[in-house]
Order: sequence, then C-alpha cells, then structure tokens
Amino acid sequence: MNLTLKVWRQQDAQQPGRMVDYPVAGIIPDMSFLEMLDVVNEGLIAKGEEPIAFDSDCREGICGTCSLVINGRAHGGQKGTTACQLHMRHFQDGDTITVEPWRARAFPVLRDLVTDRGAFDRIIQAGGFVSVNTGGTPDANALPIAKVDSDLAMDAAACIGCGACVAACKNASAMLFVAAKVSHLSLLPQGQVERERRVSAMVAQMDAEGFGNCTVTGSCEAACPKEISLNFIARLNREYGVALLKGVN
Repeated sequence: MNLTLKVWRQQDAQQPGRMVDYPVAGIIPDMSFLEMLDVVNEGLIAKGEEPIAFDSDCREGICGTCSLVINGRAHGGQKGTTACQLHMRHFQDGDTITVEPWRARAFPVLRDLVTDRGAFDRIIQAGGFVSVNTGGTPDANALPIAKVDSDLAMDAAACIGCGACVAACKNASAMLFVAAKVSHLSLLPQGQVERERRVSAMVAQMDAEGFGNCTVTGSCEAACPKEISLNFIARLNREYGVALLKGVN
C-alpha cells in the first residue's frame, strides 16, 4: 500500500504546530496503525529527520495510551477499536490519512501527537478509589453481589481512560469517563462508604480541569473503544443529585 500521511507536528507546548505531509510506500495491510507509524519513523531517522512523537504502551487495546485522531475520528472510527488495534487493511491504497492529537483544552499538546492527559489522573486522585480497609482477598461467595450489579460494575470498569470521549465531544466533556469511574465503585459494596463524597469530589475536579458540559449528543459512546454506555452518565447525574441533596461537597 502507498499512502500519504498528513501529520500534526509541534515542537513543544509553546510552539505553534502545523500539518506535514509524508509519502509512505510499501505498507502491509496486516500492520497496525502504530506499526505503520513505526515504519514512517524508521524512514525519518534514516534520513536524519526528527521522528513523529506519539504515545503507545501495551499495543493490545487495554491501556488507552494510543490517543490519536485519525481522519477526524478518535482512534480512527472503527467500532470498539483503539488506534493500536486499528489495522491498515481498513484503508485503501492511495489514501490520504490525517493524524492529529486529542483536541481539548484540558489535554494540552506536549509534542506532535502527544498530549498531557494528567487531568484524568487528577480526577481519579480526587475520589476514584476505595480507602476503607478491605482486608485480604475474600472467598468469592463471602460478599454476595447481585449479578445485575456486578455486570454493570464490570461494564463501567472496562473504561481504559484513553480520552476518546473527550476528543469526540464538541464540548470536550469528560462526563463518560467520570461516569464510568463513579458507577464502577458506587455499584459495589466496598464503594458505599465514600459514595457521596466521591462523586462530589470527582465532578468538582472535572470542572476545575476545564472540561466542557455534557449535551448528550452520544459522540462519546460512539467513539469509546470499550463501548461504555451513555446510560452511565444518567447514573452519574443521579449520584451527584443525591450528594447535593445530602449537602456533601
């Protein structure tokens, strides 16, 4: 496959960025998108040019690090697929592909395709944890949990914190991410002690980070590589409403 890449290049957070064209030849359809970028970088290094900076870690679709907007869509737009699991067979020979970083005020660009997603870490630090002493690992049947609750909790826990929901939202809202984290813990017995304080603190931190408001367009759910349901945002709103009624802040 022969392709043309239009890649966002930005030296650092202080410098303006621009799109740069790179002709790419000999791409194998079975390569992943990141493997294709590796090939491009090998060519740039061989020519003495600066390689394209991008984030990656597991390359198995489970860590959320591969935050790329490909042809205007977070992770490339293949349903339930991260950028590292997106294969070049989804493109055609001769295609022009644009590659950009997440676009959100709360995710400032550090260099090229790398953004600072520390805002998500700070939201988790604000309350996305269980601080009670749960002791050692109990027997599986020692703490009964209704199957409907355990299934929902697992669905919420599938969130990998990649930020695609923010990148896809016209308001750069982080509601789906926060909703998944809040719902995961509020559905389990271990999360009940801090339930109201958790949602209040995480929503407050989300607002402090500069994320936009949710207008329920559903773009976050459509872009999410783990297909986190929009229903969790409704659950977050209920949790937050209860916390407000109880005067927890």
